[in-house]
Amino acid sequence: MPCERKPMRYGHSEGHTEVCFDDSGKFIVTCGNDGDVRIWEGLDDDDPKFITVGEKAYSLALKNGKLVTASSNNTVQIHTFPDGEPDGILTRFTTNATHVAFNSSGSRVAAGSSDFMVKVVEVSDSSQQKTLRGHEAPVLSVTFDPKDDFLASASCDGSVVVWNIEEQSQLISWPLLQKTNDVSNAKSLCRLAWQPSTAKFLAVPVETKVHLYERGTWDHVSTLSDDLQTQLINVVAWSPCGRFLAAGSVGGSLAVWDVNSKLCVERQKHEKGFTVCGLAWNPSGSQVAYTDTEGCLGLLDGLSTSASTSTTQPPTKKTAKDYDDLFDDDDDDRLMDEGLSDTNSPVKKPVAGGDDDDDDFLVPATGRVRNRGAILDDENSLDTGSLKVGWDRFGDDEDSSAAAPAAPPLVPLRPVYEGPLPTAPQKAFQPGSTPAHLTHRFMMWNSVGIVRGYNDEQDNAIDVEFHDTAVHHAMHLTNSLGHSVVDLSQEAVLLACPSTDELASKLQCFHFSSWDTNKEWMVDLPPGEDVRALCLGRGWAAVATSALMLRLFSIGGVQREIYSLPGNVVCMVAHGEQLLIVYHRAPGFDGEQALGVQLLQMGGRKKQLMIGEPLPLSHRSHLCWLGFTAEGTPCYVDSDGVVRMLNRSLGNTWTPVCNTRETCKSRSDHYWVVGIHENPQQLRCIPCKGSRYPPTLPRPAVAILPFKLPLCQTSTEKGLMEEQYWRSVLFHNHFSFLSSSGYEVDEDGRTQSQKEQQELLMKMFALSCKLEREFRCVELAELMTQNVVTLAIRYASRSRRMALAQRLSEIALEKANQIQEEEPEEREEEPEHAAGRRPSGYEVTGGRRGNGRRQEEEEERVEELREEEEENAQEMETGEEAETRKRVTPFVKEAASPVIPSLTPIGKVGRANPFKVLGSGTPSSSSAQPRVTNILDNMTSGRKSSPLSGSAGKPNKGPVLKPLAPRAKAKTQSTLLQMTSTKKKTREIPPPAAEQQEPAEAPPPASPADNTEDKRPKTGFQFWLEENRKSITADRPDLEETDVIKEAMGRFRTLSSEERLSWTERAKGQTGDADLKKRKRAEGGGGGGNEHGHGQAEADENSAKKKKSLDPSAKLSAFAFNKN
Repeated sequence: MPCERKPMRYGHSEGHTEVCFDDSGKFIVTCGNDGDVRIWEGLDDDDPKFITVGEKAYSLALKNGKLVTASSNNTVQIHTFPDGEPDGILTRFTTNATHVAFNSSGSRVAAGSSDFMVKVVEVSDSSQQKTLRGHEAPVLSVTFDPKDDFLASASCDGSVVVWNIEEQSQLISWPLLQKTNDVSNAKSLCRLAWQPSTAKFLAVPVETKVHLYERGTWDHVSTLSDDLQTQLINVVAWSPCGRFLAAGSVGGSLAVWDVNSKLCVERQKHEKGFTVCGLAWNPSGSQVAYTDTEGCLGLLDGLSTSASTSTTQPPTKKTAKDYDDLFDDDDDDRLMDEGLSDTNSPVKKPVAGGDDDDDDFLVPATGRVRNRGAILDDENSLDTGSLKVGWDRFGDDEDSSAAAPAAPPLVPLRPVYEGPLPTAPQKAFQPGSTPAHLTHRFMMWNSVGIVRGYNDEQDNAIDVEFHDTAVHHAMHLTNSLGHSVVDLSQEAVLLACPSTDELASKLQCFHFSSWDTNKEWMVDLPPGEDVRALCLGRGWAAVATSALMLRLFSIGGVQREIYSLPGNVVCMVAHGEQLLIVYHRAPGFDGEQALGVQLLQMGGRKKQLMIGEPLPLSHRSHLCWLGFTAEGTPCYVDSDGVVRMLNRSLGNTWTPVCNTRETCKSRSDHYWVVGIHENPQQLRCIPCKGSRYPPTLPRPAVAILPFKLPLCQTSTEKGLMEEQYWRSVLFHNHFSFLSSSGYEVDEDGRTQSQKEQQELLMKMFALSCKLEREFRCVELAELMTQNVVTLAIRYASRSRRMALAQRLSEIALEKANQIQEEEPEEREEEPEHAAGRRPSGYEVTGGRRGNGRRQEEEEERVEELREEEEENAQEMETGEEAETRKRVTPFVKEAASPVIPSLTPIGKVGRANPFKVLGSGTPSSSSAQPRVTNILDNMTSGRKSSPLSGSAGKPNKGPVLKPLAPRAKAKTQSTLLQMTSTKKKTREIPPPAAEQQEPAEAPPPASPADNTEDKRPKTGFQFWLEENRKSITADRPDLEETDVIKEAMGRFRTLSSEERLSWTERAKGQTGDADLKKRKRAEGGGGGGNEHGHGQAEADENSAKKKKSLDPSAKLSAFAFNKN
């Protein structure tokens, strides 16, 4: 069925548009989103008459000089035609009507509405109405039975219903469609159509096919389909003769079927691929008019010739003979009948009961149709043959077709490919922009500012607005060149326009950050090369062109490197010195896009970080947004709303971090992403109600969505903490990337993130202990730092899980060895930074990233603690036996095993206790194992008052806090790891012992231990306390002595390193040679409970100056449980 597709005409504003012919076929009548009905005398009518019926016109029908329209004021109106005079309101609904239709005589009008009702109204008397109730969602379409007995309707509830009009009842309902909540969200309008004249079939578009239901029996008798029809069918319309059925689809394809032969006889495609939403046959049968969702009108002309001949006369003998002669003279015809003798091959066997020549064409001697279409084929070869087969097999009406003799089964005239079909490649776009066909649109929305484009009858301009006016003031640019692609950075605005017949594609840059007066430059691309995508980096610009080239320019306009892309570019973004390109690496199939990604470093050391890896997308989705986070991590969003971010720590893989569809209230709602931040974790986007893109006016508000990794069972406590931990790890990878690239990083934020991760690990460890999952506990410990492993050992020991503590101690030893091995390497590689002490988070205490001054401060702190330990070693000997009976501590410090310092949390310095004793006669342990902050604090704050003795079965007599009390250790207890916490669980201490252990400033009781304590040299803290005690008591007079000491410790720890060091120096200056005497005393008797006392003292003298290698014989497994 050869026909001509006329060029489209602009008819209405963007939106749903419908079309019909008048009874004579002279006029084409359309209605649209602008509320007008236009009457065209032909497609070439440049000045059609129009009638305004409301703000919006949703549907129209025309019959017998009456024009019926469904408008946005919830009414169905009637006008005279062609005068357009109002003739009253036919009926009203509570919401807008969605579709109207006349019956065959024009005496009745059916209207469906969004309030779920269908009304049948008499045109002559609108009071005569019948209401059909039963749908559970808005009505999509209605159509009358030509014999006026039945009415069919389709609804968003997924059903197609046939009604008995007189009885106002449902005859049958078919659940054929996908359910939606509104007509605007429906994937298909499902415009039903009843066959005219004979009224035998009801045509129902169902997905990519058309179902035919027989009137009366309501059986599904046949299906019209086409292998090339892959898009949802939106509307159908019968030819006036009832022989052909035309269909328009969501993707813009048009098809015409011969209903008798069930073959597709015509295929056309919308010139721009827009959705066809209106379809009508000319009463003469020669034309099909169609409209799209952009308000345009199109026409297929020239259908009458083939249609009329098909219904009036069969093909003549001469036609068939000429068609055969065209091929019979060809020698290659014999090759099709390979294996057959000459007597059988060319001879044509007649089939009884039919015309010889016609049957010769159908069935050659081989018993099969000559498959000429597979060898010599053009667009119309299939269609002509298909029509001829249909004409020969079927008569003009139902009776003749039924009486025709049975013909041999039809064989397709060309091979049919049944595999997956290729997907149309996604067109290039600029991330942060709305579609180019919009008259007012966002050309760019990023972290720097907003670029709006206006292209209407009044103005063609570009407005640039900056979020921070300190960068630059707003700019208004005339768009005389027709720029369609824009990017904006802190330095410049880069624009590009496509080429025309006269002009080349141009690249224009406004370099507003330039210090000279010439801030604008322009470059013409070579002929035939158009800009497809562009972006701005720091000091450079990149342009991808239609010639598969990537061109680099400096920000001042100097041409730089150029190289070829492996495929057509989709989009491209830049951040600092990084360039991210997405392109088509291959054709996609079955709705998928096959995209590749390149990531390049454009700084001084140019390198390619990702070389054409496939870009993962959701099933049957396409790329919607591409960009970098504010911290420089690549990320993108697909059409399913899934946000993915590059995970550099996992081999440059892409991790989904958010699904915006989960927060959408309706299926038609979307989020338009404009930016992503990793710290704080924010997804900045604009909510779009009922659309994919926001309007330019009024200025849309930006919403912030949270991130959530799609881990399993995030509703449980375990799954929630796992999601929080891995999200924290992923979103803080940028610290290591930035530092390795030479950028300054926020050390406070970095240490805070590490602390947060270790706290989550410790909480998961405690939960696993509670669930008795000890193997899982060890797996979690592998992820911890050394200091947190020590806390885990302590937690395991308090939970009386000795086997678990044993394994954790081995992990701690491995981590200590690892740190010792890495430390000299890092010292050589990393430059010394003269940074001061960080105020919170983790601090490197072993000199890994510190300078000499900080190392000296650490040595002073270690020396101070070591002196106190040696003094208290004497006291601990006296009360050791009594204390051992009361408190059983299964893990204490082993003597001669120095442990390498690691990250020390100093965030909660206010609660640190500088008087706490770390070991029993083991001075070196303090320098080897620094104080740690108990990360269990946040988790176990509700159990602070429970004493440690509870784990050994001792009763709890109430907490008594004595900060100067030394920890008593049994002689048989020794281990490498012993934890000191800023928030220890208080221990049960008898009152006499507590009185003996008051600080030096308190009145000294008569006790040998106190005599020793009086002789002990004062520390820097004690000097500071003497001078500041009055101010503390004046500020808080209600404090007791122990509370005063706690408050003083908190204040002392908040002092700067230099101040604390000065107090320590003053204390040393007054004590003179006390250090040497103490060391000698410690060598003589300080290690009473230690078998290696002498070796330990020697190790202590050098522990603050240099690190000793770990003794492999000193294993962490040497735990002993005191049973005395």
